[in-house]
Amino acid sequence: MSTHPTGPGPAGPDLADRVHGGWLGRVAGNMLGKPVEQGEVWTRERIDGYLRRAGALPLTDYLPEPADETDALGLRPEWRQCVRGRIHGSCRDDDVDYAILGLHLLETHGFGFTTEQVGDLWLLRLPYLQTFTAERAAYRNLANGLKPPLTATYDNPYQEWIGALIRADVHGWTRPGDPRTAAALARRDAVLSHTGNGVYGAMWAAALISAAFTAPTVRDALESALAVIPASSRLARTVRRVISLYEARLSWEETLGTVSAETAGLGWIHTVPNAAVLTAGLLYGDGDFTRTVTLTVRGGLDTDSNGATAGSVAGVFTGAAAVPARWKDPLEDTVRSAVFGFDGVRISALAERTLRLATAAP
Repeated sequence: MSTHPTGPGPAGPDLADRVHGGWLGRVAGNMLGKPVEQGEVWTRERIDGYLRRAGALPLTDYLPEPADETDALGLRPEWRQCVRGRIHGSCRDDDVDYAILGLHLLETHGFGFTTEQVGDLWLLRLPYLQTFTAERAAYRNLANGLKPPLTATYDNPYQEWIGALIRADVHGWTRPGDPRTAAALARRDAVLSHTGNGVYGAMWAAALISAAFTAPTVRDALESALAVIPASSRLARTVRRVISLYEARLSWEETLGTVSAETAGLGWIHTVPNAAVLTAGLLYGDGDFTRTVTLTVRGGLDTDSNGATAGSVAGVFTGAAAVPARWKDPLEDTVRSAVFGFDGVRISALAERTLRLATAAP
């Protein structure tokens, strides 16, 4: 049974405001990280160098325009729609597309959806060339007639990458205060394309977002999320490592430097090192929306995915009303999406539809 926050007061923002905050945070965090989403190029050091040259450290807003041509050439081509002063609604991105697709899945099939139905919806609503890594491998396998779980394992070298984690938010938003159920729903989605730590990442993220609705602190939400994945998994061990370094009073830079060395070789899109960056952003952000998303993106690796998830967690904690205007106003309550039938949808409308599912959940 879900335990829903029912209204303002000691419990903080009401459920509607928290769900809306999750959507706003996901979109804003994604936009913040998008220009520097290429982890082998945009290291922590290079990101901070860019910000220093632009006079934007500490970072408190969307990325500034590049200070020189060299920096501009290194950015993703969409940067002109994602830097401060140029944002008019959100850019299209898979980190938001999958949240929309997950919402459509639950509206269409309910909480009893099957993994096969997730795959059917991809084929129906999502263009093949807007999928990447494990999702593209699974999509190809689906189109060739394979069924889950073979869709995740056949000719798919990306099984533990971050794709399933970025699809998990809606399962947390619709099961507030019920992290175990949120994780179970995320797992059913994730096994279409992922295995091992790739699946655990989705379960962990869904539980983390679900717990954020009722947990008193980010630290408590992290503990609830760890409880739904195997303690011996590399993901759980790495998240605990970040927590222990934080509690040992290491600086944010020292913590990320230590964990980066310990996860070297996994690659910049693997679930485990990205979960470390995300955990550090949440802990050192200490409940502040701006500090959480900016530290997470400055942590490097898959910056737009990590920024989106950090924003989702922080937005749930603070509620939409408390998200600073500099993050939400440029979004103009509008999302661009490759999901058929959803391009130009309002963020507030997505939040209202998600709320209806959350309040109707058994």
